[in-house]
Amino acid sequence: MAIGTYVERYRNWRYEVFQWRDELSVTRKVALALGIACLTGLLAQVRIPLGFTPVPITGQNIGVLASGVMLGPWFGALSMLLYLAIGACGVPWFQGGEGGMHYLSHSPTLGYLFAFVVVAFLIGRLTEKHLSLRGFWGQLWLASTGMILILAIGASYLTLTLHTTFDETMRMGVLPFLVGDMLKAALVAGAATTILPKDSRQEDRP
Repeated sequence: MAIGTYVERYRNWRYEVFQWRDELSVTRKVALALGIACLTGLLAQVRIPLGFTPVPITGQNIGVLASGVMLGPWFGALSMLLYLAIGACGVPWFQGGEGGMHYLSHSPTLGYLFAFVVVAFLIGRLTEKHLSLRGFWGQLWLASTGMILILAIGASYLTLTLHTTFDETMRMGVLPFLVGDMLKAALVAGAATTILPKDSRQEDRP
């Protein structure tokens, strides 16, 4: 079989996967959102604590970026809301095996968690609406911007709760994570590029 035939099958597969996703019932879309929430909880257990800040390095923001790409804006955001809500109910799937309302109400990292919802929606919305953002560089720009938004919102909340100066906030809540977050953004961008349909058929659905 010619290589061109395999390429065409691959292109069709990308389109069919997202068409299948869009045609699912609401119940099944919610189930997918719950699955991504569970994945985010698992990734949160990949944790490297830093002694000079209450904010650890974790893998959960990979789940945040993936939720927008895979589920679209509304159900991507829903997956992050489920992650927060179920964790608030006591499931220990926040970083370090934490959970419950007490953790959320006392955690200086709450801003990062709320930023997950915003970023999942924005990435899903822009990916869905703009074909030009479905290639690697477009996805890298989206993922990197999403990471920066998470850091910005999280660091702002960190400042409010710990009453840190701008320099202290940057040192505790932004600078230690920039390189790692950009690497995670590149990883997600690469994966997203392989599964996102690039043709206009995805834009023609009602």
